Amino acid sequence: MTSSSVSLAPMQALRQNMSRVFVGKEEALELILTALLCGGHVLIEDVPGLGKTTLVSSLARSLGCSFARIQFTPDVMPADVTGYTLFNMATGEKEVHPGSIMHQIVLADEINRTGPKTQSALLEAMQERQVSIDGVTYPLPTPFMVLATQNPAELTGTFPLPEAQLDRFLMRISLGYPTRAEEKEILERNMQGISPASLSSVMRVEELLALQEAFHQVRCAQSILDYIISLADATRHHEQIALGISPRGSLALMNAARAYALLQGRDFVQPDDVQKLIEPVFVHRIILQSQAVFRQQTPVLVLRSILREIPVPNIR
Repeated sequence: MTSSSVSLAPMQALRQNMSRVFVGKEEALELILTALLCGGHVLIEDVPGLGKTTLVSSLARSLGCSFARIQFTPDVMPADVTGYTLFNMATGEKEVHPGSIMHQIVLADEINRTGPKTQSALLEAMQERQVSIDGVTYPLPTPFMVLATQNPAELTGTFPLPEAQLDRFLMRISLGYPTRAEEKEILERNMQGISPASLSSVMRVEELLALQEAFHQVRCAQSILDYIISLADATRHHEQIALGISPRGSLALMNAARAYALLQGRDFVQPDDVQKLIEPVFVHRIILQSQAVFRQQTPVLVLRSILREIPVPNIR
């Protein structure tokens, strides 16, 4: 990397510390760290019991950041998330009571178990990095990252996230079941008492902010930008897609590719970076035509067909 003013050693220490608790799934861990570098939010979708909360808790424990967990249930109200004001009878003044969102790392656990009204309380925070309480705007701390977990929509008691909410997430990832070897390691570590609570911080806030500043120095060539635009535009005109990628999605793919390049020790983006990240960045932003769903097509399959059709640029 030509910019030698920042070291990736803190990020490597962060990865190793999280791996003490979170077994396997290196690709998912790498995607989480990619989102962390560019300040994006991540939606982790999978069936219960696969380590979604463990992954986020491990990240929060390993970072020297403030952390809050919001356990979403049907009775959680928007004010529980953003905060509220309360009149103090003794002083005669209104007092602001900040909500759980006023932290640097926020775990929105089982976000689709609460109603749309409460889900929408996260929109302003995730996009504008601020919250409004009784007409007054309060900035959120820096850095700020929301990691949400959700169960598959076919499980009972869930409320599907609206498209506007999904679009605020930089990427959506899935963990999947562990291998036999990984599951055995999970059981053994549990017997040894290794859990997220046993982890200590290995990265200071200043180190994370320095890495996020270095992310802004990663170059993206014109041919790469054209490649990203061509991929997004192809989703807008594909016969099997009802809702394609918006400019926010193109921006998300560019930033994710830049952060991933930095994570690999480079200050420039390669086509491989874009190809690796297009699925987690685009898959939750696409809505298929009903005929495509009937033919058992999926957003992943359609994206892979688009990747094969769009010419890959040559980068020197």
